[in-house]
Amino acid sequence: MEFPFTLGRAGWLLLAAAALSGQEPAPAVLENTGKPMTIPFQCTEEDMQWAGMSCTEDEPCPMYFELTAAQAIGDKIFAAGNLHSNTVTLYSILLGTEDTGKTWREVHARIRGAGLDHIQFADFVNGWVSGEALSPLPQDPFLLITTDGGKTWRQQAVFSENQPGSIQQFFFASRNAGNLIIDRGEGSEDERYALYESPNGGDTWIVKQLSNKPLRLPRPPEPEVNWRVQPDRQAFRIERRQAERWIPAASFAVSAGACKPLPLESRPPEEPAPAPPPPPPSRRPRR
Repeated sequence: MEFPFTLGRAGWLLLAAAALSGQEPAPAVLENTGKPMTIPFQCTEEDMQWAGMSCTEDEPCPMYFELTAAQAIGDKIFAAGNLHSNTVTLYSILLGTEDTGKTWREVHARIRGAGLDHIQFADFVNGWVSGEALSPLPQDPFLLITTDGGKTWRQQAVFSENQPGSIQQFFFASRNAGNLIIDRGEGSEDERYALYESPNGGDTWIVKQLSNKPLRLPRPPEPEVNWRVQPDRQAFRIERRQAERWIPAASFAVSAGACKPLPLESRPPEEPAPAPPPPPPSRRPRR
């Protein structure tokens, strides 16, 4: 088995233990050696069918990682983004490190067809990441919520039913009180923009204002001045400010491999079709 990324010693131990136990392996540990780290991704036939991608052995579909946000609390850093092809987003990605960027792992399961946008922590334990489904259009906005400093995260929908829209901005003034603005997109039957309020850390939301013009949060988020994401053609860099300089903390490769059919010898054998039921016994009419 090949891994197109650098695994730390802890990562290899976790994979070995999972192989012996027959369980699914734990999230891989990415070791920061100073070079761009590659997000591990193995494309499946189901992924290609879901995304409508026509990938072949001779013309595979290239995959890319996009880093959209990064936020630090103490020695912890969290980074959000997505895996996508040239035409469609396949999965969300949420990464975390507890050692200022030396090792990284995915701290929440990937969500198919979704992207993550913004990260905020109100303190050292309560944090939120905004996201939405992106196929075929932005819809079903949600938050990933942590109340234990990023050790665990849970997904919480903004709406109780499927609706179009994306989270344009959000801000929590405390662990309970928060606001967000939904953009329903052009051509919406209702007002395009909606301001919502939550009294319980994002568990439920109440609409406060509707408008066809852009809205503002009652208290806008403070700009991040000590951390930033810098993209180039090969990688996304997470940098922190040190006096007047920006120091790299980690970088992630843009390229995430490619989608293509598995070789014939690697495909699971097809199950034989069930045999047809035997015909009912013939009955001769009684005389």
